[in-house]
Amino acid sequence: MESKHLIDTFAEFARSRNIDRTTVIKILEEVFRAMIVRKFNTDANFDVIINLDQGDLQIWRFREIVADDAENLTEVDKIGLSEAKNIESDFMIGEEVAEEVSIDSFGRRAITVAKSTLIEQVKELESNALQEKYHPLIGEVITAKVSQVLPQQLILIDEGHNELFLPKSQQIPKDNFKKGDYVHATVLRIDVQQKSTKVILSRTAPELLARLLENEIPEINEGLITITKVVREPGERAKVAVEGCDDNIDAVGACVGMKGSRIHGIVRELRYENIDVINYTPNLALYIARALSPAKISNIEDQGERVAVYLQPDQVSLAIGKNGYNIKLASALVNKEIDVYREVDNIADDIHLEEFQDEIEPSLIEALKKIGLDSAKKVLAIPQEGLEQKLDITKEQVNDLYNILNQEFEE
Repeated sequence: MESKHLIDTFAEFARSRNIDRTTVIKILEEVFRAMIVRKFNTDANFDVIINLDQGDLQIWRFREIVADDAENLTEVDKIGLSEAKNIESDFMIGEEVAEEVSIDSFGRRAITVAKSTLIEQVKELESNALQEKYHPLIGEVITAKVSQVLPQQLILIDEGHNELFLPKSQQIPKDNFKKGDYVHATVLRIDVQQKSTKVILSRTAPELLARLLENEIPEINEGLITITKVVREPGERAKVAVEGCDDNIDAVGACVGMKGSRIHGIVRELRYENIDVINYTPNLALYIARALSPAKISNIEDQGERVAVYLQPDQVSLAIGKNGYNIKLASALVNKEIDVYREVDNIADDIHLEEFQDEIEPSLIEALKKIGLDSAKKVLAIPQEGLEQKLDITKEQVNDLYNILNQEFEE
């Protein structure tokens, strides 16, 4: 009964992990043969017969009958005539004795080790199968069903009953899934640990938006339009640069569709993320102008790793966008830090910061000069919230600075 219980339990466990019948039998035989070797030092003269349907296990030991005083009697595949006759009285020298070995004879410890080994073997197979299945899918979109909703992650189940993990950090802030919901996510990575393999999913990765666009827009799927780059602030805003294979293709129009019909489903899937689709161009100034849309730029100065962008005062807030998302995403899209400045008139009437030493802390003046702001109008050209971030100073300090500089020009 011990062997039947062991085989039934293992077979059920293996089935739940989608391990095929042939592999299950192979694993069982390998484990039981290892038990035989530990006890008898060899398995050469043993047969292991497994019947999964009946949960049956038979271990047969075969030995040749030799004379009781034979020199080779001590060999593991030999048995003396006297001992053989105790099994069956009409045995003769030269014949073969087939003797069934009970699994209970291996002892409780050996059976416990066998159980642990069987489970480890299945987990290793499961891990390998999971890696083989999902490694080619990294960056691709899959659909899985929510199995458990935990505070720090969702556990999902795919069509093969494999567990997949969607951490809280990889969920869109507005996501609110419940058990039984189907989730679209991209395969982010595979974490291989000592005793487990975890497939980590993401709904915040740029690849999710790229794959959704490929699935929804035939021209992208057919290679007529190329996605150059995708940047996202998940659930809030995204920018996608696209390029048509020739000038006759309206890449942006094809992606958005009439009245946004093609992109609306994607927007809804991403919790109404505002998606800006722009035409890619190698012309940096034009590319930045498109990236900062809807703001209208007056002038651009390329300063290497940074770009200075000048706008009319009423365009500054549009360029920065809600919570700074527009300028942040534009910088990521063009791969340059964008500094926004208000356009300043009459630069000749400017005043050097050194003249404000009695009213402004010297350390603050030095910090301003280090970022290229050495005059009053250059400081005033920067939005106050931008200066807070650049210098890591408080809003009150910025207000005081602007009041001092503005008062000079009002006078």
